[in-house]
Amino acid sequence: MFIELHLIQNFAPSNLNRDDTNNPKDCEFGGHRRARISSQSFKRAMRYEPVFGQTTQAQNGERSKWMSRPLKEKLIAAGKSEEDAANVAAAFVNAYAAKPDKSNPEKSSVLLYFSQEEIDATVDGLLENWDEAVATAPKSSVADLVKNLQKETKERTSAPDIALFGRMLAEKPELNIDAACQVAHAISTHRINMEMDFYTAVDDLQNSEQDEGAGAGMMGFTSFNSACFYRYARIDWNQLKTNLGWRDENDAKNAEEKASIQEKNQAANSLAQRTVEGFLRAAIDAIPTGKQNSFAAQNPTSLAMAVVREDGRSWNLANAFEKPVTPKRNSGLIEPSVQALDQFWGELTRARDDASFKTVAVHTVKYGDALEQLQAYQQPTLSGWINAVNKALPQE
Repeated sequence: MFIELHLIQNFAPSNLNRDDTNNPKDCEFGGHRRARISSQSFKRAMRYEPVFGQTTQAQNGERSKWMSRPLKEKLIAAGKSEEDAANVAAAFVNAYAAKPDKSNPEKSSVLLYFSQEEIDATVDGLLENWDEAVATAPKSSVADLVKNLQKETKERTSAPDIALFGRMLAEKPELNIDAACQVAHAISTHRINMEMDFYTAVDDLQNSEQDEGAGAGMMGFTSFNSACFYRYARIDWNQLKTNLGWRDENDAKNAEEKASIQEKNQAANSLAQRTVEGFLRAAIDAIPTGKQNSFAAQNPTSLAMAVVREDGRSWNLANAFEKPVTPKRNSGLIEPSVQALDQFWGELTRARDDASFKTVAVHTVKYGDALEQLQAYQQPTLSGWINAVNKALPQE
């Protein structure tokens, strides 16, 4: 089962996601230059959108080279000395995930993505074997703890964002978690031209009569564009459940183990449902933070379309905009973008009569009249749109 998300979102002049030259990211699509926002940019915005955590009721993972810091802090809180806590935490991270940074032994050489559950389990294990861990040669106790933690958390996590976006560590492939969610780069539905803003800053204390070279205290320019974006994402429901701890009951060796698996599966299924809802709500609200103090492009999503399907396929509808849309008389770019998506969906579903959908739901505040093929799937409220998706998900 897949849950697909298709969004139309129009931004005012902005520079939400910059390249290495500080210009807005772009690409060529359909033979024309398009504005682009990377998937990484939107993933981070969704992870940190408050509604995501509020809905999942679970703590997000953290991505950092400083995994040793939360370990050290909890060990110190448990009554251990700062020196011992720092040494043991660094030794564990070194054995568990990555070599230390050359400049600081408490810092790993690569970014690690870890959950609070992993931090808590590690601290508990270290405290149980504390004397060995702080000994001159702590390798054996730390190595045993590493093996136990890797076994307990193999291909599963308690953090919804890690379950969605996965984890990859080249040096320790046993820590990898396959992502349950694919996120496409957002691209503009129309061709764009980059623009430049020339700005000046006034020196408040400069005296035009007394000071030489009176004028602007600072001058510069920044690049920006304004674009209507098509955004696409897809969640693999079964992979999401697996990442959150769901297991096949047939793997149980006895009735007691089967009962334990069933209980854990109920918890995993419930968290997966909340994760999907949190993702949908966060995806609608999430906006990258690039240069927002300069542009304040806090523009909400204009149209959200969700598709739940069990036929094993998934459709990115970007080709609806392979030919760039253009403003029509008395319209901007949102309405023709909505119409292009609607028309492409109708053509695709008529041609692909083997496709089957469990649910199609569309929510738009203003552009319902622009819909024809998707008219029947409209949900007047955001809550109704969310509920339509939730009802299509397996309840157990």
